[in-house]
Amino acid sequence: MLKEERQNFIIKQINLHNKVLSADLSRLLNVSEDTIRRDLNELSELGQIIKVHGGALSKSFHFPFADGETYAKDAKKIIAKKAVGLIEDGMVVLAGGGTTMIEIARAIPKHLKCTFFTISPLVALELVENTNSDVILIGGQLSPSAHISIGSQVINQLSEINVDLCFLGTNGLSVENGITDSDWEAVQVKKAMLKASRKTAIVTIGEKLETTQNLKVCGLNAIHYLITDLVTNSQSLLGYHKYIEVI
Repeated sequence: MLKEERQNFIIKQINLHNKVLSADLSRLLNVSEDTIRRDLNELSELGQIIKVHGGALSKSFHFPFADGETYAKDAKKIIAKKAVGLIEDGMVVLAGGGTTMIEIARAIPKHLKCTFFTISPLVALELVENTNSDVILIGGQLSPSAHISIGSQVINQLSEINVDLCFLGTNGLSVENGITDSDWEAVQVKKAMLKASRKTAIVTIGEKLETTQNLKVCGLNAIHYLITDLVTNSQSLLGYHKYIEVI
C-alpha cells in the first residue's frame, strides 16, 4: 500500500471511530508502529488529525462546532430526523455524546416538552439552546478524548434514574459482536446507561456497520432500535432485522 493510500485509510478510521490507537492501526495495516507514528505526525502537522499519546483523535469529533469539520454531517442529519420520531411529549430521555447526538439535539422540535439527562456537556448546551425541555447534565470526570462524563460518580447517578428512552452512539457495531468500543471508562458508563433505560436506540452512520472495537458494551438483544442513515431494506442492514427494530 502506498503512503497516500495508507494515510487516507488512517484518516477514515479516525473519523469513523473518533479515536484510534497506533497499535490497532499497525495491526490493521500490517506495518510497524514506527511507520504509523510517522504517518500520524505528518497528518497532525498537516492539520488533518489530532495526535495524542498512543494514537490520534478526529478533528471532526474534537471540534464539533467548527464549520466543515463534522464527518458525514449529512448522514448524521438523516439519523437525527429519524431519531426525533421516537420522542414523545412528557418522555424522560437519556442521551450519550458525540456529533450524531449533537445533530439529534438540534433537530428536536420546539413544541416537545421532555426531560433530558445527558452525560455530554456539548449535547447539554445544544439541548438548552434548541429545545424547551428540562436538561440535566450528569457530571463527573470529563473525558478529554470522548467529551463525556465518566467515572464512578456518573455510574452512581445513572443508577438512580429510570428513563423512557436512551440514545447511544457506538464506535463499533456488528451482528456477531454487538456494540463495541475502545475506551474502558466509556464502556462502563454506557453499560450503566443501558441499565437506566426502558428502551435504547443505537444511532450510527452506515459506515460503522460490521466494524468491531476491542471492548464489548452489549449484544444486539439488549438494544431495541437501530437508527442509521441507510434505508431500512439496505443490504447492509439485512442481518440486523432478526435481532433489532431497524429505523
